[in-house]
Amino acid sequence: MQSAATLDDLQGHITGLRDVFDVEHLVYHSVNSTGQQYAALTYSPAWVARYIEQDYARVDPVVQGCYRRFHPVDWRRLDWSGKPAREFMGEATDAGVGRQGFSVPIRGPSGQFALFTVSDRRTDAKWEKYTETHVRDLILAAHFVNQKALEIERGSDTAAMQKLSPREIDALTMLAMGYNRAQTAESLSISEHTLRVYIESARFKLGASNTTHAVARGLTLGLLVV
Repeated sequence: MQSAATLDDLQGHITGLRDVFDVEHLVYHSVNSTGQQYAALTYSPAWVARYIEQDYARVDPVVQGCYRRFHPVDWRRLDWSGKPAREFMGEATDAGVGRQGFSVPIRGPSGQFALFTVSDRRTDAKWEKYTETHVRDLILAAHFVNQKALEIERGSDTAAMQKLSPREIDALTMLAMGYNRAQTAESLSISEHTLRVYIESARFKLGASNTTHAVARGLTLGLLVV
Protein backbone atom coordinates (compact mmCIF):
# COMPACT_ATOMS: atom_id res chain seq x y z
CA MET A 1 0.00 0.00 0.00
CA GLN A 2 2.92 2.33 0.63
CA SER A 3 3.65 2.22 -3.11
CA ALA A 4 0.16 3.44 -4.11
CA ALA A 5 0.49 6.59 -6.20
CA THR A 6 -3.14 7.25 -7.16
CA LEU A 7 -6.55 6.84 -5.54
CA ASP A 8 -7.27 4.07 -8.05
CA ASP A 9 -4.18 2.26 -6.76
CA LEU A 10 -5.52 2.64 -3.23
CA GLN A 11 -8.82 1.03 -4.24
CA GLY A 12 -6.94 -2.08 -5.34
CA HIS A 13 -5.10 -2.24 -2.03
CA ILE A 14 -8.37 -1.91 -0.11
CA THR A 15 -9.54 -5.16 -1.72
CA GLY A 16 -6.30 -6.82 -0.71
CA LEU A 17 -6.59 -5.47 2.82
CA ARG A 18 -10.11 -6.91 3.02
CA ASP A 19 -8.64 -10.33 2.31
CA VAL A 20 -5.82 -9.84 4.82
CA PHE A 21 -8.33 -9.05 7.58
CA ASP A 22 -10.54 -11.97 6.47
CA VAL A 23 -13.80 -10.01 6.41
CA GLU A 24 -16.54 -9.76 3.79
CA HIS A 25 -16.24 -6.01 3.30
CA LEU A 26 -13.86 -3.17 4.04
CA VAL A 27 -14.65 0.51 3.50
CA TYR A 28 -12.64 3.72 3.68
CA HIS A 29 -14.67 6.92 3.24
CA SER A 30 -13.31 10.46 3.60
CA VAL A 31 -14.99 13.88 3.56
CA ASN A 32 -12.90 17.05 3.66
CA SER A 33 -13.86 20.48 4.98
CA THR A 34 -15.31 21.56 1.61
CA GLY A 35 -17.55 18.51 1.34
CA GLN A 36 -15.49 16.67 -1.27
CA GLN A 37 -15.68 12.92 -0.79
CA TYR A 38 -13.56 9.91 -1.62
CA ALA A 39 -14.32 6.26 -0.99
CA ALA A 40 -12.46 3.01 -1.51
CA LEU A 41 -14.60 0.01 -0.69
CA THR A 42 -15.62 -3.54 -1.51
CA TYR A 43 -19.42 -3.14 -1.54
CA SER A 44 -21.23 -3.90 -4.80
CA PRO A 45 -21.59 -0.96 -7.23
CA ALA A 46 -25.38 -1.43 -7.10
CA TRP A 47 -25.46 -0.94 -3.33
CA VAL A 48 -23.14 2.08 -3.51
CA ALA A 49 -25.39 3.67 -6.16
CA ARG A 50 -28.50 2.93 -4.09
CA TYR A 51 -26.90 4.39 -0.94
CA ILE A 52 -26.00 7.62 -2.74
CA GLU A 53 -29.33 7.86 -4.55
CA GLN A 54 -31.33 7.55 -1.33
CA ASP A 55 -28.88 9.73 0.65
CA TYR A 56 -28.73 6.99 3.28
CA ALA A 57 -25.97 8.81 5.17
CA ARG A 58 -28.82 10.79 6.77
CA VAL A 59 -30.20 7.67 8.50
CA ASP A 60 -27.18 5.35 8.61
CA PRO A 61 -26.48 4.79 12.35
CA VAL A 62 -22.83 4.06 11.54
CA VAL A 63 -22.27 7.46 9.92
CA GLN A 64 -24.41 9.37 12.40
CA GLY A 65 -23.03 7.54 15.43
CA CYS A 66 -19.37 7.70 14.47
CA TYR A 67 -19.50 11.39 13.58
CA ARG A 68 -20.06 12.08 17.28
CA ARG A 69 -17.35 9.69 18.44
CA PHE A 70 -13.58 9.70 18.62
CA HIS A 71 -13.09 6.04 19.48
CA PRO A 72 -13.74 2.85 17.46
CA VAL A 73 -17.19 1.36 17.85
CA ASP A 74 -18.85 -1.98 17.27
CA TRP A 75 -22.06 -1.57 15.29
CA ARG A 76 -23.99 -3.45 17.97
CA ARG A 77 -23.43 -0.50 20.32
CA LEU A 78 -25.09 1.97 17.95
CA ASP A 79 -28.77 2.93 18.01
CA TRP A 80 -30.71 0.80 15.50
CA SER A 81 -34.06 1.20 17.27
CA GLY A 82 -35.69 3.65 14.86
CA LYS A 83 -37.78 2.40 11.95
CA PRO A 84 -35.65 4.16 9.28
CA ALA A 85 -32.49 2.59 10.72
CA ARG A 86 -34.05 -0.88 10.82
CA GLU A 87 -35.32 -0.58 7.26
CA PHE A 88 -31.92 0.66 6.15
CA MET A 89 -30.18 -2.32 7.76
CA GLY A 90 -32.65 -4.70 6.13
CA GLU A 91 -31.90 -3.28 2.71
CA ALA A 92 -28.15 -3.26 3.40
CA THR A 93 -28.29 -6.90 4.47
CA ASP A 94 -30.14 -7.83 1.28
CA ALA A 95 -27.35 -6.07 -0.64
CA GLY A 96 -24.72 -8.27 1.00
CA VAL A 97 -23.63 -6.06 3.90
CA GLY A 98 -23.18 -8.13 7.04
CA ARG A 99 -24.95 -7.17 10.25
CA GLN A 100 -21.68 -7.23 12.15
CA GLY A 101 -19.41 -4.23 11.79
CA PHE A 102 -16.56 -2.32 13.40
CA SER A 103 -15.82 1.31 12.47
CA VAL A 104 -12.89 3.59 13.27
CA PRO A 105 -13.68 7.34 13.06
CA ILE A 106 -10.72 9.48 11.98
CA ARG A 107 -10.34 13.24 12.23
CA GLY A 108 -7.64 14.57 10.00
CA PRO A 109 -6.25 18.02 9.20
CA SER A 110 -8.34 20.98 8.03
CA GLY A 111 -11.62 19.49 9.24
CA GLN A 112 -11.31 16.18 7.38
CA PHE A 113 -13.47 13.31 8.68
CA ALA A 114 -13.07 9.71 7.61
CA LEU A 115 -14.42 6.28 8.49
CA PHE A 116 -12.60 2.97 8.22
CA THR A 117 -15.01 0.03 8.51
CA VAL A 118 -14.95 -3.75 8.35
CA SER A 119 -18.15 -5.80 8.23
CA ASP A 120 -19.07 -9.45 8.16
CA ARG A 121 -21.80 -12.02 8.78
CA ARG A 122 -20.16 -13.85 11.68
CA THR A 123 -22.21 -14.72 14.75
CA ASP A 124 -22.14 -12.35 17.72
CA ALA A 125 -19.75 -14.61 19.64
CA LYS A 126 -17.36 -15.06 16.71
CA TRP A 127 -17.43 -11.35 15.88
CA GLU A 128 -16.68 -10.35 19.46
CA LYS A 129 -13.68 -12.68 19.48
CA TYR A 130 -12.58 -11.35 16.08
CA THR A 131 -12.67 -7.69 17.11
CA GLU A 132 -10.90 -8.38 20.41
CA THR A 133 -8.11 -10.08 18.47
CA HIS A 134 -7.78 -7.53 15.67
CA VAL A 135 -8.76 -4.19 17.21
CA ARG A 136 -5.22 -2.86 17.39
CA ASP A 137 -4.38 -3.83 13.81
CA LEU A 138 -7.64 -2.35 12.55
CA ILE A 139 -6.94 0.99 14.21
CA LEU A 140 -3.39 1.09 12.85
CA ALA A 141 -4.61 0.17 9.36
CA ALA A 142 -7.31 2.85 9.52
CA HIS A 143 -4.83 5.63 10.23
CA PHE A 144 -2.33 4.28 7.70
CA VAL A 145 -4.95 4.21 4.92
CA ASN A 146 -6.15 7.70 5.83
CA GLN A 147 -2.64 9.12 5.81
CA LYS A 148 -1.91 7.49 2.47
CA ALA A 149 -5.12 8.87 0.96
CA LEU A 150 -4.22 12.37 2.16
CA GLU A 151 -0.73 12.09 0.71
CA ILE A 152 -2.12 11.03 -2.67
CA GLU A 153 -4.87 13.65 -2.75
CA ARG A 154 -3.02 16.68 -1.44
CA GLY A 155 0.65 15.81 -1.37
CA SER A 156 0.80 16.35 2.40
CA ASP A 157 -1.37 17.85 5.10
CA THR A 158 1.28 17.78 7.78
CA ALA A 159 3.68 20.44 8.82
CA ALA A 160 7.39 19.74 9.09
CA MET A 161 7.74 17.22 11.88
CA GLN A 162 10.03 17.71 14.84
CA LYS A 163 12.50 14.92 15.46
CA LEU A 164 11.47 12.40 18.13
CA SER A 165 13.84 11.80 21.01
CA PRO A 166 15.26 8.29 21.61
CA ARG A 167 13.03 7.90 24.67
CA GLU A 168 9.93 8.96 22.73
CA ILE A 169 10.77 6.41 20.05
CA ASP A 170 11.33 3.72 22.71
CA ALA A 171 7.97 4.46 24.35
CA LEU A 172 5.98 4.34 21.10
CA THR A 173 7.86 1.26 19.90
CA MET A 174 6.95 -0.73 23.00
CA LEU A 175 3.31 0.34 22.72
CA ALA A 176 3.37 -0.74 19.06
CA MET A 177 4.66 -4.14 20.19
CA GLY A 178 1.61 -4.60 22.41
CA TYR A 179 2.99 -3.59 25.81
CA ASN A 180 0.59 -1.69 28.04
CA ARG A 181 1.69 1.51 29.77
CA ALA A 182 2.66 -0.16 33.04
CA GLN A 183 4.78 -2.75 31.24
CA THR A 184 6.38 -0.10 29.06
CA ALA A 185 7.27 2.09 32.04
CA GLU A 186 8.76 -0.87 33.88
CA SER A 187 10.81 -1.97 30.87
CA LEU A 188 12.17 1.55 30.40
CA SER A 189 12.79 1.92 34.16
CA ILE A 190 10.72 5.08 34.39
CA SER A 191 7.50 6.05 36.15
CA GLU A 192 4.16 5.96 34.35
CA HIS A 193 3.99 9.73 34.80
CA THR A 194 7.29 10.15 32.96
CA LEU A 195 6.11 7.73 30.29
CA ARG A 196 2.99 9.81 29.79
CA VAL A 197 5.16 12.90 29.26
CA TYR A 198 7.16 11.10 26.55
CA ILE A 199 3.99 9.84 24.85
CA GLU A 200 2.28 13.23 24.88
CA SER A 201 5.41 14.90 23.57
CA ALA A 202 5.68 12.38 20.73
CA ARG A 203 1.98 12.73 19.96
CA PHE A 204 2.35 16.50 19.67
CA LYS A 205 5.39 16.23 17.40
CA LEU A 206 3.62 13.72 15.15
CA GLY A 207 0.43 15.76 14.95
CA ALA A 208 -1.52 12.77 16.26
CA SER A 209 -5.00 12.97 17.78
CA ASN A 210 -4.34 10.21 20.35
CA THR A 211 -1.76 7.63 21.38
CA THR A 212 -2.90 5.00 18.88
CA HIS A 213 -2.73 7.56 16.10
CA ALA A 214 0.79 8.49 17.24
CA VAL A 215 1.87 4.85 17.04
CA ALA A 216 0.29 4.52 13.60
CA ARG A 217 2.04 7.70 12.39
CA GLY A 218 5.34 6.47 13.78
CA LEU A 219 5.01 3.17 11.98
CA THR A 220 3.89 4.82 8.74
CA LEU A 221 6.87 7.19 8.78
CA GLY A 222 9.31 4.39 9.51
CA LEU A 223 10.29 5.83 12.89
CA LEU A 224 9.45 2.64 14.78
CA VAL A 225 10.93 -0.79 14.20
CA VAL A 226 8.83 -3.64 15.62
